[in-house]
Amino acid sequence: MGFLLLLFLIPISLLIFLAVIVRPKPSTTTIPIKNRHVFITGGSSGIGLAMAHQAALAGAQVSILARDKIQEAKDWIKLATGCDVAVYEADVRDYDAVSRAVNDAGPIDVLICNQGLFFARELERQSLEEIKSMIDVNLLGTFHLIKAALPGMKEKRAGRSTPRCIALTSSQAGQMGIYGYAAYCASKFGLRGMAEALQQEIIQDDIHVSLIFPPDTETPGLVEDKKRRPPITGAIAAFSTPMKAEEVAKKALNGIQCGVFNVHCNLEGFFMSIIAAGFSPQRSVLMAFIEVIGASMGRIIALGFQFIFYQSITKLHARKK
Repeated sequence: MGFLLLLFLIPISLLIFLAVIVRPKPSTTTIPIKNRHVFITGGSSGIGLAMAHQAALAGAQVSILARDKIQEAKDWIKLATGCDVAVYEADVRDYDAVSRAVNDAGPIDVLICNQGLFFARELERQSLEEIKSMIDVNLLGTFHLIKAALPGMKEKRAGRSTPRCIALTSSQAGQMGIYGYAAYCASKFGLRGMAEALQQEIIQDDIHVSLIFPPDTETPGLVEDKKRRPPITGAIAAFSTPMKAEEVAKKALNGIQCGVFNVHCNLEGFFMSIIAAGFSPQRSVLMAFIEVIGASMGRIIALGFQFIFYQSITKLHARKK
């Protein structure tokens, strides 16, 4: 009887303890997008276009920024939803161009930094130009966007009391290293460090950070990537089932509106978020409980996958020889 009581008291005590220490403070924070300005980069195709489409359907004032195909995206959203979206053509690597677009767009309530480049190749064989492009677009470009948008997002204005959000689209390659993606993983892991530090800096302004971790997603970029992936990268990627851009967009927008920091998109992403939780902020006491309880078992599962990955690498190298 005493043992059963102990089994009951331990998790209850842990939940109470977590309710005291989890930060940002547990709350019912919601970040609505209806009638609010949602600014999405990389919004002319793939996940970005799907998010723009769904945000427009939800009644948001949508702006999209991309390097090309912006008019096609505008026309498609208009045809699909009947809604007009504002479009801005700029390269996120150019801070001046980004700053002009942000200023022209007006105050932003939800900033979604979704632009991304990825090229799969072993680091030894990858050109410095490709490496620099991924770092500049995926990581430095996000710094440019946030630097340009943050002053307006923090500005106090009459009638503006609803929480705001900055969302960064990382990748499951931002939670674990993957063969052939050394530079891409570096750029996406970097977003996590940025997001964790940034949340501490802007929480008092009622601006919440979300970090989105999509798996392989059926986009034009993935089609091109598959053509040049090293065989080992393809073998490892086969452990994850690609998602449709619309599914990822729905998960991402739901996470943003709920004020979630780590936004996973599928069951694999859920387990990876638990394993890689580390120092990430967590406002849900229940999720904090699951992370604490699941950490040890999650580490075993992660080591099991590493075993399989390294076995695959060894076998494929043996075949080459």
